[in-house]
Amino acid sequence: MTVETPAGPGGDIAARAKAIILKPRDEWPVIARETTPSGEVFTRYAVPLAAIGPVASFLGGQIFGYGAFGISFRPSIMGSLSIAVGGYILSLVGIFVLSFIANKLAASFGGESSSRNAFKLVVYSMTASWLAGIFSLVPSLSLLGIVGLYSFYLFYVGAAPMMKVPGEKALTYTIVTVICAILLYFVTAAIVGAIGGMFGASSWDSPSVSEGGGSISIPGVGTFDTDKIEQAGRDMESAIEGNVTAAAPADLQSLLPASIGAYQRVAVESARAGPGSTAEGTYEAGDRRFTLKIADITIAGAWAGMATAFGVEANREDADGYERTSTVDGNLVIEKWDRSAGDGKFATIVGKRFIIEAEGDAASIDELKAAVASIDQGKLATLGKS
Repeated sequence: MTVETPAGPGGDIAARAKAIILKPRDEWPVIARETTPSGEVFTRYAVPLAAIGPVASFLGGQIFGYGAFGISFRPSIMGSLSIAVGGYILSLVGIFVLSFIANKLAASFGGESSSRNAFKLVVYSMTASWLAGIFSLVPSLSLLGIVGLYSFYLFYVGAAPMMKVPGEKALTYTIVTVICAILLYFVTAAIVGAIGGMFGASSWDSPSVSEGGGSISIPGVGTFDTDKIEQAGRDMESAIEGNVTAAAPADLQSLLPASIGAYQRVAVESARAGPGSTAEGTYEAGDRRFTLKIADITIAGAWAGMATAFGVEANREDADGYERTSTVDGNLVIEKWDRSAGDGKFATIVGKRFIIEAEGDAASIDELKAAVASIDQGKLATLGKS
């Protein structure tokens, strides 16, 4: 694969973004040799890319609105705008804070302090996170923003060439910086929430890192396996370089069963779009109806694997229903159920590239889980290797 690299941020911003994401090990040494002033890197690269997420979120909220448990709403224009602008400004401020931290920490891990290189390390590492912000344009796809976690891997790869941190200490250096990034994220989220009129505060204890144990513990957040984080990063790089081809839509469609318990399949369709392919079946039993989908998301699946490495979890519950996101047996699982309406969704990512999702009306969430389980994962794995 040949990747064009611009002379610096003054060149083609798209080429630089493509190069740092597709070939980070080759691109970081190039960036390290550049003498572009930090101000130029900031104005010509960070400023436009950092705007993607806030702008997409603002437009998505106004065009599509948000919804949960059968209730949808569109936030006010001024409320959305204030949150978007506030988030944008704070994300730019965060670059300077993190680059300051990265620069100060470098010497502690055997590296060399360089404010210019630390700034470039943070800015270019953020590329994946900024580009992933486009998923906020469609609120239902916002979960795919987890691909932005690839930024942590980019930082890890760039630590040695940019800050001269020894290879054996690069991971720990990255982890400590990531802790600061996570804490900064929650502080930023609280401030942005206050701007939008929804302030929430939390108390934090000091995070701890265990070099020998290969784990990182953040009070109130959880414990992360650093070996899994590093492996997830390698999986993403391998997937990008492997020129993965999506499974044929007809092959995915063949995995949809004719019936699932009392439910009979009444319609089926499949399609291919760019690097992905999908198949969907509609099932009915009396007045109940749900869809069962299989999607091959190829490279994006490897990126989503970073979420499992970080043990992404979320839980929300009230009298009407619940929403949960968790990692089960190494697979990301999303579960929603509306008790009053009797509908919901159950989805999981398997094999680091396939999404299986059942959504609609059912007697219970167990029926949707059974629908997902009806897909032969062994055959899916075979398709993934073909």
